[in-house]
Amino acid sequence: MKLRLIFILLIVAYLVILPEMKESLRKRPVEIKLGYAPHPLALRMLVADQKLLTGEWLAVRVLFYFGEVLQKLQGNVIVRPEFYNMYKTLQAATRLDPYNMDSYYFAQAVFTWELGRIEEVNALLEHGAGYRSWDPWLEFYLGFNHAYFLKNYEQAAEHMRRAGEISGNPLFVNLAARYFYESEQTSFGLTFLEAMIANAHDPAIKRVYELRRDALLAIKTLEQARQAYVEQTGEKLSSLTSLLTSGLLDSIPVDPYGGEFYLDDTGRIRTTSKLAAPQEQDFPDEGMSD
Repeated sequence: MKLRLIFILLIVAYLVILPEMKESLRKRPVEIKLGYAPHPLALRMLVADQKLLTGEWLAVRVLFYFGEVLQKLQGNVIVRPEFYNMYKTLQAATRLDPYNMDSYYFAQAVFTWELGRIEEVNALLEHGAGYRSWDPWLEFYLGFNHAYFLKNYEQAAEHMRRAGEISGNPLFVNLAARYFYESEQTSFGLTFLEAMIANAHDPAIKRVYELRRDALLAIKTLEQARQAYVEQTGEKLSSLTSLLTSGLLDSIPVDPYGGEFYLDDTGRIRTTSKLAAPQEQDFPDEGMSD
């Protein structure tokens, strides 16, 4: 009888505190649900020949976790996402399966725009690019990050060059040429474009490359004349018209994109077209200096 009474009291107590427990669990911070991922080296030893499956599981775990975080935020439940653990889990996933695109795509989408952790994301992408050598997108992400976030146009040009060579996509090729120009490597950009023109089979794509090449050739002509002006006069060039009055050029080259060349405040050769066809200019070029 005594045991039955105790049992009944325990049930009643449980029913009394159950609503409070449920509410407490509902409001519990989501971040504790992800936890830490073991070190990749330890994981590789533990999972043996199940590396691909485990890598996929880690990536999916992060995706589901972040999805739950967003769902809670939309429900006005303030949470503090465990970004560090998310990154380390993705890092572990890519060490187990370097071909797992989900991890790279998620890192590029969340850790760059939301957190500004560009160097960390680039480290993941560099690792993946070493394996996914057929995939232009990791090189594209790297090129974009270097140009847009880090303003490192030399590195951006190199990654876009690789993306262009892998895919033959005019977008990547044009961006590579533009970044070579931005990093004051016009000659390198021309060499790259000539190689792409030689290997282009589609006439329309070939014409896209030729248009970009002609623009860089015009810029190179102006750059060489600018250098000759400095050597001749010992002064910096103040305007492109001085190249005409000094006899170094008979005329200012034509911008094949329809713009006009000019000198910016730093003495760089620029064009009002920004090396883009009119339809391309509908998209903001925030990553490039004007």
